[in-house]
Amino acid sequence: MAAGVAPVAVVIGPTAAGKTAVAMALQDQLGGPSKAQLISADSALVYRGMDIGTAKPSADELQAYPHRLIDIRDPSEPYSAADFVNDADASVLEALEQQKTPIIVGGTMLYVQRFIKGIAELPGANSSIRRELQQQLERLGAEVMHAELSDIDPTVAAKIHPNNHQRLLRALEVVRTTGQPMSAQWQDAKSAVAVSRLPIKLVTAVVGPSQRQVLHERIRERFQTMLHAGFLTEVEGLMQRGDLHPDLPAMRAVGYRQAWHFLRGDCSHEEFVAAALAATRQLAKRQLTWLRRWSEIDLQSGAAPEKIAVHIRRLL
Repeated sequence: MAAGVAPVAVVIGPTAAGKTAVAMALQDQLGGPSKAQLISADSALVYRGMDIGTAKPSADELQAYPHRLIDIRDPSEPYSAADFVNDADASVLEALEQQKTPIIVGGTMLYVQRFIKGIAELPGANSSIRRELQQQLERLGAEVMHAELSDIDPTVAAKIHPNNHQRLLRALEVVRTTGQPMSAQWQDAKSAVAVSRLPIKLVTAVVGPSQRQVLHERIRERFQTMLHAGFLTEVEGLMQRGDLHPDLPAMRAVGYRQAWHFLRGDCSHEEFVAAALAATRQLAKRQLTWLRRWSEIDLQSGAAPEKIAVHIRRLL
């Protein structure tokens, strides 16, 4: 390892794969919270009040295994990949200053990829512009909004399906915030890879069962646990706030939109459960597709968390 370069562990994998257990085991093996800092890379865990449906670590777990970037936003507020990279960089640097080993753990592949590969100097989320765009989307429709993006930034528009409202609105938000198309700002991204902008080396480990059917069964069991723990009551409380709606990024977290539709009377309980499980399996499939594209992965294992943590520690 070069002088002045510190190791950072990145623990990633599909939903319900057991990433958090591995990260916690690694913290234990490194000497506890005084020697290691967990940093969440999960787009749903940033939101306060969304605990059960996101499989957020419990209060006792967070006390024993403190995480950065959990409970840092209200569900009404947007949070972008650019926001994450800025916050993750700050969290890593703070951990290094405290002589702790950073452990980034999560399943939001876009966040992890942008942290590793770099992101152009894109602005953070702008709630007022996002509200305007959301209103236009509801008034004009996705096709019209996508056509607007195609006129301004055809390179980015070609990569975004009109039905992907979150990415569509984010691209338009960047244009309206900066006056420049997002593609023009991508040009500088290569010079901003993590190992060049931070004094670190990365050890990236994938956690997940080797058999997809095993993962599907874990997804089913975890969802049943969430239901027994009061997931629907949690979503009902969010609905009763009055300032949230199912098209917000927070409410598009897997399971939440399906629960919202059920509580609104749009489907039966059986249909809700089936839709939520299907959406979660689709999320896992997308996550696995992302992972297959990465060449920086150092380890892939479906072993016990402690065993995976031992392997990661040896690579640090």
